[in-house]
Amino acid sequence: MRKTRLSVFPILILAIGMAGQPSLAQQGTAVELNTLLMQSTFLIQGGDQAGTAFVLGRPVRNDPLKARYVMITAAHVLQGIPGEQAILHVRVEQGGSQWNRVPVPIKIRDRGHELWTKHPAADVAVMYVGLPKEVVIPLVSTNLFADDARLSAFEIHPGDEVNSLGYPLGEASNPAGFPILRSGKIASYPLLPTRETRTFLMDFRVFKGNSGGPVYLVQSSRTYGSGVRLGQTVALLLGLVSGERLQAQQVVGPYSAELRELQLGLAVVVHASLIIEAINLLPPPDEILK
Repeated sequence: MRKTRLSVFPILILAIGMAGQPSLAQQGTAVELNTLLMQSTFLIQGGDQAGTAFVLGRPVRNDPLKARYVMITAAHVLQGIPGEQAILHVRVEQGGSQWNRVPVPIKIRDRGHELWTKHPAADVAVMYVGLPKEVVIPLVSTNLFADDARLSAFEIHPGDEVNSLGYPLGEASNPAGFPILRSGKIASYPLLPTRETRTFLMDFRVFKGNSGGPVYLVQSSRTYGSGVRLGQTVALLLGLVSGERLQAQQVVGPYSAELRELQLGLAVVVHASLIIEAINLLPPPDEILK
């Protein structure tokens, strides 16, 4: 995989400090977003429910190189997990590119009270989480989410090739538990304003288990603003997978009728702006860290 340099946004990534209080990279750090999101996306399970969650860093206001772990997923994933705990399948690097999968319990309810924050009008759930100190995640900053201004500035449009990470039917790419990367094109219009559209379609075959996975764009030398930006890489988190577009079909036989749902190979993606709104409903990380 060819590595690219992200030069669009100053604060993007990297390195954690103490558990629950990660640090973001200094300005100008070279990163490869596909790999970094691979390392910060995880299978989340509970009961018969399986989905995808990703962990980003929410910068601390008074120290923007410090951040707080935020777990992001589709709200219906957490709602479908029974009991007070979910299992987040994180990974520990053993050296020499060897990784071990480590199931970590995440408390999602307290005596029936939901501990996550849900967007009031979208299938998005966010919550602060703490992870064992041996779990090292090269964090992507929540500043990388694409709001309407960024979608407009970089002229994101139907036909753009975008990527998604997830666990279709709970399947991982290998025993270490890394997600599976799928790609497809933005398949609907209009995208803006996202407060009204809320979702867009992505052309890839989605399965149960993909819900909650990040959808993002990485493109070098993109054309926007009436010119080709040679040598520049645009990197944006565009949203998360909420579900799939299905078509209901009624099959009528001589003695019975059956309603079936036909897969159309289209994912429904919640816009990043709504994820931003959900994160802003959380207490500021400065307060959490006191």
